Amino acid sequence: MTDIATRATRVVRSPGGRRRLNGGGPRAGTIFAFVIPFFLPFVLFYLVPVGYALWQSVRVVRRTGGQYGTSYTTFGGFEQYGKVFQNDEFWSSIGRIGLFGIVQVPVMLFVALVIALLLDTPLLRLKSAFRIAAFMPYAVPGVIAAIMWSYLYSPQLSPVVDLLNDIGLKPDFLGPGAVLWSAANISTWLWTGYNMLIMFSALQSIPQELYEAAKLDGASNWAIAWRIKVPIIAPSIVLTTVFSIIGTLQLYAEPAVLRQISSNISSTFTPNMLAYAVASGNNYQQAAAISVVIAVITFVLSFGFMRLTSKRAGL
Repeated sequence: MTDIATRATRVVRSPGGRRRLNGGGPRAGTIFAFVIPFFLPFVLFYLVPVGYALWQSVRVVRRTGGQYGTSYTTFGGFEQYGKVFQNDEFWSSIGRIGLFGIVQVPVMLFVALVIALLLDTPLLRLKSAFRIAAFMPYAVPGVIAAIMWSYLYSPQLSPVVDLLNDIGLKPDFLGPGAVLWSAANISTWLWTGYNMLIMFSALQSIPQELYEAAKLDGASNWAIAWRIKVPIIAPSIVLTTVFSIIGTLQLYAEPAVLRQISSNISSTFTPNMLAYAVASGNNYQQAAAISVVIAVITFVLSFGFMRLTSKRAGL
């Protein structure tokens, strides 16, 4: 037994002075067996598609012999990126989605924070039921949620619209000035519970002694929530904000479904819809360039937000 343990932990010093474990072959095989289930799908389904998109984004389609000549694909440098930056529809979709994120993300995270604080207070009854009710929309697929809300927005089908018409409000949830916020409402309904769960989990990790000490000092429930709980869970709020920024720039399902019942949503309403529309026209190279630009913008915004808030949030 002692000999086996000694052989297993024997340390051999190499000529360069570095320490290594004897019998590295079997150990390397064990490490490889643990790593490969993650590494192989990561390479096949993440790195390879990203690399292929980058490769396609620097290629262009040329023709020989005029408009009806033979087409061929060749290296075009940054030509596709130049077309993306000169595309007014691309910048309109970026501006539209930027307005969407500036309004929807803070509203969604504020509602999630309020629900998380309510679930963490001892004054609330039936916490499990409220927690499940708040999280349940996240279990609904985004397309199904968008179809469900489409019925509620439709002037011909919605009982909500009929009720509001009866009291004289005359809403038009699919009108040109409201359809963006109708999509924002669907996203908020879907993702508030998910963000709430992250914040609530962070609240559960706070030691109860802090609350007891604050109460002995005469702090109210509001003061405990605002001055103790919120600052401590600030890292989780930053994390949910970064997730929300990334999700906002990937918005597709909600406006794509609403487009079936509203003429105020074009095929280039969001950046992702524009990329899909361009790819549907067999211009895969420009669609790849649009995707790369969206990814870079997403990285810059999320990384920039983390840099701005990391010190204050204690990250």
